[in-house]
Amino acid sequence: MSDRRRQRALPPSRDLLKRDGIAVVGVATCSADAFRQAERLRPDVALVDIMLGDEHGFDLANALAQAPRPPRVILISTYVETDFAELIAASPAIGFLSKTRLSGSAIRNLLTNADTP
Repeated sequence: MSDRRRQRALPPSRDLLKRDGIAVVGVATCSADAFRQAERLRPDVALVDIMLGDEHGFDLANALAQAPRPPRVILISTYVETDFAELIAASPAIGFLSKTRLSGSAIRNLLTNADTP
């Protein structure tokens, strides 16, 4: 899920992820829509933008974690991880990716690391 103002940046990101073997099953422009789509589509992973205009991705990550079949959440942002390190660590997300590092292999690496005790 990404901020509406950045909506036009989603097609290139979606295309990049598809080329990297990631199936993009939905895109939302607000937390409520993202939550509804997650319940309906049941994705394995949800990429959640930390900054959502008037909303916060951390709130959405927490809500998704409480869902009956929660997706694994990866927080994304144009900001650097250190800007939000404490909030990321306290969140139910399995990790963080800078939007400049967003790729299929980066997502798979986070998923693999989350599965490793």
